[in-house]
Amino acid sequence: MSTSINDERSVRIKKMSELRSLGIDPYSSVAPREDSVTIALKKSEGAIVSLAGRLMSKRDIGKITFSHLQDESGRIQIAWKEDVLGKDNYALFLHAIDTGDILWIRGERFVTKAGEESVLVCEWRILTKAILPLPDKYHGLQEEELRLRKRYLDFIMDTDKRKIFYRKAMFWNSMRQFLLEEGFLEVETPVLETTAGGADATPFTTHHHALDIDVYLRISMGELWQKRLMVGGFEKTFEIGRQFRNEGMSREHLQDYTQMEFYWAYADYTSGMGMVERMYKEVIQKTFHTLVFDIGDFKGIDLAKSWDRIDYVETIKKKTGIDVLTAENDAMKQTLKKLKIAFDETLEKGRLIDLLWKYCRKSIAGPVFLIHHPVLVSPLAKRCLHNPALTERYQIIIAGSELGNGYSELNDPLDQTERFEEQGKMREKGDIEAQMHDHDFVEALEHGMPPTTGFGVSERLFAFLENASVRECVLFPLVRPGEHENKSSV
Repeated sequence: MSTSINDERSVRIKKMSELRSLGIDPYSSVAPREDSVTIALKKSEGAIVSLAGRLMSKRDIGKITFSHLQDESGRIQIAWKEDVLGKDNYALFLHAIDTGDILWIRGERFVTKAGEESVLVCEWRILTKAILPLPDKYHGLQEEELRLRKRYLDFIMDTDKRKIFYRKAMFWNSMRQFLLEEGFLEVETPVLETTAGGADATPFTTHHHALDIDVYLRISMGELWQKRLMVGGFEKTFEIGRQFRNEGMSREHLQDYTQMEFYWAYADYTSGMGMVERMYKEVIQKTFHTLVFDIGDFKGIDLAKSWDRIDYVETIKKKTGIDVLTAENDAMKQTLKKLKIAFDETLEKGRLIDLLWKYCRKSIAGPVFLIHHPVLVSPLAKRCLHNPALTERYQIIIAGSELGNGYSELNDPLDQTERFEEQGKMREKGDIEAQMHDHDFVEALEHGMPPTTGFGVSERLFAFLENASVRECVLFPLVRPGEHENKSSV
């Protein structure tokens, strides 16, 4: 018969009180640890080790008990013997200590007859009494929402989940190091903005009490701010930080996530593509120690090869028969219906084009650079000289998804004003993702911004290479609040 968590909690609280009655502090501030589990495992038989960690199991066999102690570096078997610890000390361990408790132990390294590396406990101390039990090994934390809400338990029970975040730290740190070595300056731009700019997205709104104004959480990594820096004389800047979009959730999308954006004066999108390809290969090799990946249905994606370039308009035309530059809205809507793609009948041409592209990209394994997007879907990119209806823009396509976006930045203030005005008309018709008219930014452009290329990539790239959902690759993703009273059993 199962025991309720409330009953288990009561039993453990009673044990905690008994420890205190014996003059033992169940929440010690001192942990005289000298070795990690990994270090202890490297030591020879007979060596004395001093460890601290969480007790993950407890199996009593008369006058000997076997358990496992786990710290950040690993797990090791611990043996407790009555004739080594003494009758009273051994009895105290059996009665007062539960799985989940955090202990310090000092003992002698040995190997069992079965060949398992172990430690024979000579001395021990409780560091933290856990008054709630760990999840059941076979049935606990199987529901995704519960795992993400109680992520600390997920990390205790599945140490491979922790390894994701060591790799993620390497991913961002190696990208930072690459950019620093390329001569870029790391900067910090505002998180709160009076005009949300730099992307097509719905912002979060909050109120600034001191100024008594509504402000937005940024939807880009300071794109329009970093361009102001180019106006101000900086030539190479980047930022890595959190940005926020009040949109839907999926395997690939979150409302708050980490992004990197760089801006590089006196360079164009072709220079950007060359550096970005080098950066991706270096960062991914350092993070995953390979450049070949299986991602979803795509097998053997080789990032080490030279990345091809494919044309936006030609790719859509090849896959759907539609020339998005000349097609009327009705023709695109008919094509979307044939492809069984849901859409709002009120959408303007730019959004219809984007839907057609999203259909096409799903079959592209990559890695490729998608280039020359129409102006209608690129309000901040510079026009192509050979065709003003297109832009000097590129996206990185891997495994059917967009995993990086860059372009030659638009620095013509009059052209930028016209595009903001077009975006404003889209907003008036109900397109809440259309970009806002940032008059202050246009004024900065009127002072003159040098030719500049910019690029941005989010942690979606990391999640794709992990072949995991982006939520799984965030330490504490946002979830609905759970009930405070726990009605489950152990």
